[in-house]
Amino acid sequence: MKIVSLNAWGGQVWDTLAPWIGAVQADVLCLQEVTRAPVPSPDWLRCVDPYRDLSQRADLFGDVSRLLPDHQSFFAPATRGTLTDAKDRAVASEHGLGLWVRRGLAVTHMAQGFIHGAFRADGWGAEPVPRTMQVAGIVNPDRGTRICVGHFHGLRDPDGKGDTPARARQTDRAMDLFQRVWSGDGPAILAGDFNLLPDSAAFPRFRESGLHDLITRHGISDTRTALYTKSQRFADYMLVSDDLLTARFDVPAAPVVSDHRALILDI
Repeated sequence: MKIVSLNAWGGQVWDTLAPWIGAVQADVLCLQEVTRAPVPSPDWLRCVDPYRDLSQRADLFGDVSRLLPDHQSFFAPATRGTLTDAKDRAVASEHGLGLWVRRGLAVTHMAQGFIHGAFRADGWGAEPVPRTMQVAGIVNPDRGTRICVGHFHGLRDPDGKGDTPARARQTDRAMDLFQRVWSGDGPAILAGDFNLLPDSAAFPRFRESGLHDLITRHGISDTRTALYTKSQRFADYMLVSDDLLTARFDVPAAPVVSDHRALILDI
């Protein structure tokens, strides 16, 4: 089984992201920064407000789902706002997380909720924006095996990635949600763009719950691609239970499908 996590950056590098999605052959694909079109939309929209100016796929969730017809798809919206098309017309758009699970696998449990804030229906607004999380209990009927896979996108703080009370609360909420599906028995994976540094107080909390960080374990010091020009290179993490510590893990620098690298675990 292959589990892949990526901050998809709203599909801004769609020309390389699209073929990669098929080529990577993920059994479970976890994407952060996913857009969804609640109304008919053009392929691209622009998000412009006092806090950001970016172009993104109007319906990345639909785009990826069409590329993965043999997968079950789940979307977790964090915000809904009004974006603009190429003719400056207003179009509604949602932003959140996407999870795709190969159809032959049974999704027996699903937990989804907010680890920071609540659904924001009137635009993205100031940072930190609301953050959601998805956790799936998955069974392989052919093998009789089960696994828990969760992911989230940690809150962004303009002051940096250091520990804050809001991030401490986020960690507690993430573990509470994760443990609704994972009792501590059997293999488990928690991944995503955590927006944390490796020395964050969150990681001892995760370890106490039985989850270990593969980024520091493998000595990886860069989870960003050449499209990200800032010097701070830590953002994305994959945590696993004890029984997955020896699984094959990769954080490839190429192909460049986002300003983040993908996290790939082969079990």
